[in-house]
Amino acid sequence: MAVMMQAFYWDAPKQEKKEGEWWNFISEKVEDLGKAGINALWLPPVSKASSNQSMGYDPYDYFDLGDFDQKGGVKTLFGNRAELEALIAKAHEHGIGLYADMVINHNSGADEEEVNPLDGQKRWTKFNPKSGHFPRDWNCFHPSRYERVMMPDEENYAGFPHLCHRNPVVYTAMFDYARMLIEDLGFDGFRFDFVKGLAAWMIGILSKYRYVKDGNEFMPYVVGEYWSGAEDVNAWIDKVNALTDNQISAFDFPLRYKLKDVCDTPSYDLRNLTDDGAVVMKRPMHAATFVDNHDMGDNAIVNDKMMAYSFIMVHEGYPCIFWYDYYNNGLARPGTPNGIDALIQAHLKYAGGDSQILHADPDLYIMQRVGWKDDDTEQPGLVYVLNNLGNQWSGTSVKTQWKNQKFAPIAWDGHDTALPNERTTDGDGNAEFPAPPRGFAIYAPV
Repeated sequence: MAVMMQAFYWDAPKQEKKEGEWWNFISEKVEDLGKAGINALWLPPVSKASSNQSMGYDPYDYFDLGDFDQKGGVKTLFGNRAELEALIAKAHEHGIGLYADMVINHNSGADEEEVNPLDGQKRWTKFNPKSGHFPRDWNCFHPSRYERVMMPDEENYAGFPHLCHRNPVVYTAMFDYARMLIEDLGFDGFRFDFVKGLAAWMIGILSKYRYVKDGNEFMPYVVGEYWSGAEDVNAWIDKVNALTDNQISAFDFPLRYKLKDVCDTPSYDLRNLTDDGAVVMKRPMHAATFVDNHDMGDNAIVNDKMMAYSFIMVHEGYPCIFWYDYYNNGLARPGTPNGIDALIQAHLKYAGGDSQILHADPDLYIMQRVGWKDDDTEQPGLVYVLNNLGNQWSGTSVKTQWKNQKFAPIAWDGHDTALPNERTTDGDGNAEFPAPPRGFAIYAPV
C-alpha cells in the first residue's frame, strides 16, 4: 500500500533547464505529489561525480554534495547539500520518504594515473577529493591485495576502476557514506545501482546496520538493480536476503519486459503474464515493479503505456512511477479516471490482499484482489480487466468472491471514449466485467 516515484530521468536538469537546481525543482512538486499519494521519491546520486555536469553514476567524491569547487564547479548537476536537506525536510513534512541512489561499485574522475604493482598495469586510481574524506589509491580497487578476484566482463561497469570492498579503507568509507545519508541527511532507504557488480555481502551489511534516526533505531528500505532475467534476479534476492533480515527487494525487470511486449508487440499473448517469470508473481514482497526508468533509452515503451501502469498498480509489489511519464508524457491526468493519479488511488484504497487470476486468454486478463483489513488498513479489493484487442471492448463472465455485490468503475483507459458501466454479481458471485479496446478497467465494490 505504497507508491514510489523515480524523481528524475536521464539528463533531466539539462532538459528542464534546471542545472544545479533539481533539488529545488522537486521541492516545488512535493506538496502535489503527497496529495496524489506518492509515499517515497527515489533521488539520483547526490555526490560529486567525475564532472559537475554528470548524472552521478560515475562517482568521484562521495562526501561532496555540491559544496566544493572541483570537477568543473561547486554544485552537482542537482544542487548542493543545503538544497538537498531542504528537499528532504519538505518531503517528510508531506509524508514522503527519500531513497538514495547508491553507486558503490565503481569510481571515475581520478586525479592521477598510477601503476598497480600486482599486475604492472597503469590505471586512473589516485583520488584526492577536496572533501578530505576517502582519499584512495590503487589498493582500494581491483586488483587489490585484499581480495583475489577475476571480474567478469559483464560486471566491470564501463571499464571504470572497480572498488575492492574487502579493503578496510573502502569498507569503512562505504559505512560512513551510508550513515551520512540516513543519519545526517535523513534518507529513508537505498536503491543500489548495478548490484551484479558487487558482492551481496556488502549490500547485506549496509542494509542490516542498526542506523539511528531521531533517537530511534531505523531500518531502511532497500532495493537493488539487478538487470537480468527472472532466474538471475531471484537467485540474487535469495543470496542477499540470506545475509539480512529478509528485507531487500529487487526491481522486477522480467515483468517490465513482459509489459513492454503487452504495449508494443502486436497480438502479445496475455497468458504470459500469469507465469512465475516475473518477480512479483513468485515473491511479491520482494518485487519493486516499474514501467520505464532512466536507463531504458530506445527501449522505452512507446504505445499504450497506461496498460502497463494499470498492471503494476493493481498487483502486489511496490510500484514505481517514472517522473518522465508522470510529467513530461502527461500521464498523471489529475482529476480524471484515466491517468496515473487515478491508479494511485485505486492502489492505495482498494488493492489489498492476494491477487487471484479469474480469467486469462491471449487477449483478455481478469484478476481480483481479495481485500485486506487490519487495525490500520481497510482495502475492500477490486476486479481488474486488461483487454488486448485493438478494435472492440472485451470482457467475460467470471466468478468473483463477492455475491450480490455492486461494482463501480474507478479507473479506466483505452482506445474508446465510452465509459464502463456499473456491474452487479449474482448470488454465486458471477458477473461480466469489460474493458475498452487496448485498455483496462478497474472495478471496486461499492
